[in-house]
Amino acid sequence: MTGVPPASDSGRPLTWVDLESMPDDGRRYELVDGVLLVSPSPRPVHQRAVARLVIALTAVCPPDWEVLPAPVDVVLADDTVFIPDVVVGDREAFTSRALVGPPVLAVEVHSPRTRTLDLELKRVKLEQAGCPHYWLVDPDLPSLRCLALRDGRYEEVAVSEGDDVIALVEPFAVRLSALGLVSDNPA
Repeated sequence: MTGVPPASDSGRPLTWVDLESMPDDGRRYELVDGVLLVSPSPRPVHQRAVARLVIALTAVCPPDWEVLPAPVDVVLADDTVFIPDVVVGDREAFTSRALVGPPVLAVEVHSPRTRTLDLELKRVKLEQAGCPHYWLVDPDLPSLRCLALRDGRYEEVAVSEGDDVIALVEPFAVRLSALGLVSDNPA
């Protein structure tokens, strides 16, 4: 079957090396504890939120950090590699192929197929890896939930629903509204 990712011949968990051999077919291939996760290409409303968030964050991002949209591999362990929709990391932590280690900020924009993965599995893995900030955008509501690592656990520090503007100071100062990220109207 064309486009089917290769399975491990030995029955062993997959690694980042295996992930690098996946086809470039428009799907998103990620690993969690050696298990392959495959997501379909995103919807326009998803990409609109990503683009607007990248623009807003880049405008206020400190010069020693960089804001990038997917696809950028974030290697948390040899067997756990995520591709956040938006990633902010120290410029020096990016290699030519990936960001190795936890980012400063990971953002996931929910889609109907990825909602549980974003809310549960990715959240836990990023929390365990020590990613200081994890944001969740739901374009269907719309909402933006901002989580920050406090004593090793994520706590919700700000929420925007609809056109509610939130002012954040971490990981850097920025003002955002969920509606501004996903609206069909020009921002």
